[in-house]
Amino acid sequence: MIKHIFSDMDGTLLNNACQISDGNVKAIEDSQIPFTLVSARSPKEMVEVIDKLHLTEPQIGFNGGLIFQKVDGEIRSLKSETIDFSEVERIIQVVKDKFKKTSYSFYDLNNWYVEKIDKGIEYETEVGGQTPTISEFASLFKQKLSVFKIMLITFDETEMENLVNELNQFNPGNLSIYQSTPTYLEITSTNAQKHLGIEYIKDLENLQTNELAAFGDGLNDLSMLQNVGTPIVMENGFESLKKHAKYITKDNEHDGVAYGINQYLLNKKTGI
Repeated sequence: MIKHIFSDMDGTLLNNACQISDGNVKAIEDSQIPFTLVSARSPKEMVEVIDKLHLTEPQIGFNGGLIFQKVDGEIRSLKSETIDFSEVERIIQVVKDKFKKTSYSFYDLNNWYVEKIDKGIEYETEVGGQTPTISEFASLFKQKLSVFKIMLITFDETEMENLVNELNQFNPGNLSIYQSTPTYLEITSTNAQKHLGIEYIKDLENLQTNELAAFGDGLNDLSMLQNVGTPIVMENGFESLKKHAKYITKDNEHDGVAYGINQYLLNKKTGI
């Protein structure tokens, strides 16, 4: 019996317009199984879905860097893993000096900081829904903020390849550098891992691995899928990820999460 469901957002729970469908909402609510979003997004980029699903359980943001609950309209941190601030300064400077086609920004708990609005920032604003805070980074660096994620965006394939190689070369070992899409490079603490967030909630609720299910589509979902009893991969997911699935569900444009819940977790032959 599944007692907790975990789900990635983009490419999984959300459709290609970054919206959650009524079908997915209904299936999640009707299941009455506790549900946790597991995303690289910031809490503010997750709140709309949290509210639509009326979720009160712990949620996982920043790819596992923050475990939180929304309580009385506020984000309450339960566990956090941030990036060494010296690394934030160093990475931003490298990007500014060498990668002129790359948008750079970073997040603390409540804000998404940018120095300028460019094509990449405009794109992320539309996709994620969070309004950026425009500020000179030199002044921010003096404040020693608690940074959860650095986000780098480029639409140039060669620049992305060079950017990944450059940053991996001087990673001191305490950074997780992952290309979540062809245009996005996201950097978090090495302790910000989706499966560690799941382990935290598993221990908090005294659950067993075979009582957990998860939905995902991307390579950064692999550790999450490997740490639940029922891993479900979207039809639109990476082919290399599908070999780790117990089930393959429909794609994110056709209520794949709803289908997976009804067909594989609840054994409802609904014909969705």
